[in-house]
Amino acid sequence: MTTKLILRWSRALVLALVGILAWSAPGLAQPKAKSVSVSVRVLPPFVEQTNGALSGFSIDIWNEIARRLDWHSVYEIAPDVRGQLTAVAGRSADVGVGAVSITAERDLQFDFSQPILNGGLQILVRSERANPESTALTSLLKLLFSPAVLVWLGIAVLLTIIPAHIVWFVERRHPEGMIGSKSYFPGIFQAFFWGLGTLATQADSMPRHWVSRIVAILWMFTSVVFVAFYTATLTASLTVAQFRSQINGPADLPGKTVATVSGTTSAQYLQNNGIQFKAFATIDDARKALLTKQVDAVVFDAPVVQYIAAHQSMGAAMVVGPVFNTQDYGLVFTNGSELRRPSDAALLAMREDGTYDRISEKWFGKK
Repeated sequence: MTTKLILRWSRALVLALVGILAWSAPGLAQPKAKSVSVSVRVLPPFVEQTNGALSGFSIDIWNEIARRLDWHSVYEIAPDVRGQLTAVAGRSADVGVGAVSITAERDLQFDFSQPILNGGLQILVRSERANPESTALTSLLKLLFSPAVLVWLGIAVLLTIIPAHIVWFVERRHPEGMIGSKSYFPGIFQAFFWGLGTLATQADSMPRHWVSRIVAILWMFTSVVFVAFYTATLTASLTVAQFRSQINGPADLPGKTVATVSGTTSAQYLQNNGIQFKAFATIDDARKALLTKQVDAVVFDAPVVQYIAAHQSMGAAMVVGPVFNTQDYGLVFTNGSELRRPSDAALLAMREDGTYDRISEKWFGKK
């Protein structure tokens, strides 16, 4: 009896163990997802952070790569691109994701993926439509008090003094002369007022003495030539000044106050081309400097300045000129990283099956 009981319990125990092993076998067969440390910097539209959640073009690209390769991403926020590169170089991060430009210098120190986006640099300026009333008033005041206007007014006064004195000297002796006073004051003021009126083709009286009339005729011809020459010169000066004040492309940057972000390819471009610039810690600081008129323009990555103009400036800033200094953006890995080739394969597959185009259209619209 005891032997049979022992056999029953043994059989039950064996069946229980077999059941447990059968139930847990699928879980044991599944390998644990590889954990990948990802360094990112917040830079819309590449990387955005809302209530602690990350989104953006580069985040969507990386998340899709990680999903296809069954990788688990652990995100770390870097303050800037130098922080990202430092983290990857020091192997505290496996990959840098965001708007990392592929350059010859960086390629010597890191491994880059296939390009995730083709771009370059572009210029952001204040929009002329932001405050048209203020712009028109400012232009008018600059015109009225410009050195060119003041110089020509001075020339007009000096030229008027000569015929004014001749007319005063002759007309004051004529019984019906237009100068009512024989005294120098206020007689000369009357003659001077007539001279200025003639210069502006608005004289309401004519001299009576024949000498004065000859002077008046000569002064009228002189006035016509003076006004025509003055108008042409002033128009040309204002046109040149207007073109000098505008920024339409990279050729217009020399001599302007330009802002960019320190440690970036845009800062390197400005330095290489001898363009003076103010370096800011973030693109948002540069944007604020532009809107508060501390700088004339911001030079930075084209997708970023386009995003700022469309979503963050409320019409106060606009993008001008073409994309220049074209460059590619990629995922950055440590040299010899085993993650690069699988990432490239996944990225190429995304381009082939249309996933990349859908993500690109989501963040940048149809091209």
